[in-house]
Amino acid sequence: MNKVILVGRLTKDPELRRTNNDIAVVQFTIAVNRTYQSRSGEKQADFINCVVWRQQAENLARYMRKGSLIGVEGQIQTRNFDDANGVRRYVTEVICDAIHFLESKQARQDTSGFSDINQYEIPQANKTQEEPKDPFEDLKSSFDVSNDDLPF
Repeated sequence: MNKVILVGRLTKDPELRRTNNDIAVVQFTIAVNRTYQSRSGEKQADFINCVVWRQQAENLARYMRKGSLIGVEGQIQTRNFDDANGVRRYVTEVICDAIHFLESKQARQDTSGFSDINQYEIPQANKTQEEPKDPFEDLKSSFDVSNDDLPF
């Protein structure tokens, strides 16, 4: 089984390219925070190379910018090639099956000015957040139904 799920921030603006057959592709890197800190207390991150194709590549290049928080699902792929000097190079990258945009447009605009990728922190589920607003509180209805009557 070869399945990868990552959450991280883009290290630079995605650059859309096209193959000779006009297929959209974006190669990008995301910074994924490690769960532990260095001895000096600094947060550490891994920088993971990824590739996305076709419509998802176009959407990534159109809507995401450096610092945007994204989720990636895919598979690890390795390949090798000889560079211009004849040296064998090895590449490991995630071939993305799905890209998930994990921030609102406003949040993406707020993070676009950051330059140091290490200051980005992936939100933790256990952090306290303000109480979410009830999406149904403004609805006017003649039904007299309490929350106890609902099956969910």
